[in-house]
Amino acid sequence: MIKMPHVIPSYARFPVTFVRGEGVVLWDDQGKTYLDFLSGIGVNNLGHCHPKVVAAIREQAGRLIHTCNLYRIPLQEELAKALTESCFAEQVFFCNSGAEANEAAIKLARKTMFERKQSHRYEIITTNNGFHGRTLATLTATAQDKVQRGYAPLPAGFKYAPFNNPQAIEQAIGENTAAILVEPIQGESGVVIPDPGYLPALRDIANRHDLLLIYDEVQTGMGRTGRFWCHQHSGAAPDIMTSAKALASGVPMGACLTTAKVAAAFSPGSHGSTFGGNYLASSAALATMEVINGEGFLKSVAAKGDYLLEGLRRISANHKMVTDVRGCGLMAGIQLNSPAEEAVSVCLSRGLLVSCQMGTIIRMLPPLIVGTQEIDGALSVLAGVLNDLF
Repeated sequence: MIKMPHVIPSYARFPVTFVRGEGVVLWDDQGKTYLDFLSGIGVNNLGHCHPKVVAAIREQAGRLIHTCNLYRIPLQEELAKALTESCFAEQVFFCNSGAEANEAAIKLARKTMFERKQSHRYEIITTNNGFHGRTLATLTATAQDKVQRGYAPLPAGFKYAPFNNPQAIEQAIGENTAAILVEPIQGESGVVIPDPGYLPALRDIANRHDLLLIYDEVQTGMGRTGRFWCHQHSGAAPDIMTSAKALASGVPMGACLTTAKVAAAFSPGSHGSTFGGNYLASSAALATMEVINGEGFLKSVAAKGDYLLEGLRRISANHKMVTDVRGCGLMAGIQLNSPAEEAVSVCLSRGLLVSCQMGTIIRMLPPLIVGTQEIDGALSVLAGVLNDLF
């Protein structure tokens, strides 16, 4: 592990330092180039230094970066309108990260029940191996021991059920249940894709039990799966949805989106964020959305996602250690029958950035602007690494 005397070692960092990026390519301080098929963990959906985003940030930074939410921020209002036009939502709360967006969703669910005179309904049902953040509430919502270890006592009010199992969700519902919180696709667990009927079944369960349905689209949103929001593949809209990561192309930003009816539970003083939706982040997010909403953009993501999966399946057919390939749009997981850490490390040494998830899964999250030639290059590196290691 790289030692940095003045930085808390909360990450095991690879021994590489990047100094420049453009599109899908990164350069390190030795001049070596890399294909970035991780996108800063799903953040750089438009690649590095997209000219429209750079221009928006540069122009806004020279005009006004931050005031605060005690005053109107026209760019924030414009962004909220654009976000609501992209989905079911009618109103948006802005913050700085996915964890904060999920905190807002949890608070909003509880506050909604409080306003309904049902304050005994405070529990949130989440799913095993999901990931919702690292604050105390969101790590408790994250049903993974490795994330929770060492932070007891954890906040009360969370129940867990298996992913992709609507019956288990319904069985977990009790008199204290307020909401169901799920990822449409589990990203940090290695791109685990549920059955097509999963989200519609959860929508039906939530309706029948008068619960709020919350989607964590922090990783799956902003065009990642070939639709603007992943849940739009299913047609089952939530009551609350969270976004972050790619929302502002690397400028920290999160958002909690909901209906006007649910949003009414928040009033001045109920929740807040000093930086949320400031001028700089809002300008970057608006530029990002403009590109993603461009004609043919999402169709191209879906097509390139199919191209990537076809290539990964060809690799799987020739390598017995690959036991599964799964993906949706430009979000892919390659399941191995042995540890994947070394393969990820060797990929890095050969100029390809991917990540290891759950010990045995290689995850790919290339920028949405990736080309087929760059996909071919990444597939070639991966195939060579698997040949040499296994």
